[in-house]
Amino acid sequence: MAVQDLHKTYPGSLETTLRGLSFRFHEGKIAGLLGPNGAGKTTTISILCGLVKAGSGSVEVMGLTQDAVHREKIKSALGVVPQQIALFPQLTAYENLEYFGNLYGFKGPGLKSQILSLLEQFGLEKAAHKETGKFSGGMKRRTNIIAAILHRPRLLILDEPTAGVDVQSRTMILQFLKDYNRAEGVSILYTSHLLEEAQHLCEEVVIMDEGKQVLQGNPQTLVSANPGCRHLEDVFLHYTGHALRD
Repeated sequence: MAVQDLHKTYPGSLETTLRGLSFRFHEGKIAGLLGPNGAGKTTTISILCGLVKAGSGSVEVMGLTQDAVHREKIKSALGVVPQQIALFPQLTAYENLEYFGNLYGFKGPGLKSQILSLLEQFGLEKAAHKETGKFSGGMKRRTNIIAAILHRPRLLILDEPTAGVDVQSRTMILQFLKDYNRAEGVSILYTSHLLEEAQHLCEEVVIMDEGKQVLQGNPQTLVSANPGCRHLEDVFLHYTGHALRD
């Protein structure tokens, strides 16, 4: 996937969200898109998914240009886990997943088998017929991830997938992403404010701020290349500063 010289200003806004953002990630890798609040991460993800149109610049996803000709083909090959939980709280986990599976065009015994298998894999088999509105934060996050991979996407995009979850759920989610990438060869793009988590999960990261790329590379290499930095968080603060972002 690649973005080149992306610009975006929302109608009515006095601030420009993206200011010439460029980066490239190789397929089959786990990549991180990192930045402080307001850096433009969610806007970038929305453009990659075809949900928001860039003001200018180019986007390439899985070898296809993100334009009117290829937009639907790209969407069908994407799995997206948004920052906000995207489940119907009055439906059970199974009913939610069946609904999303139907949207992907899957029905019948094959879908049922896949749902039950994934619920078991994510430790949710005993809660399959419980309303998701009564789930803990970690259970909701895990169900959301299942909904995003039912159609076996080639690219999985996750926006803060471990926000507000317990340590056990976070550990399970991160291990799943590593195993899923290794076993299926799925490209994964991941955003998080948890820099230690990103350092251990991602093979490459882009640090962005004020709508532009400020640094890209392998997390360990970036740490080694910056004297005085022991962790990715140190590198992040070195390049984005300590000023509070709201």
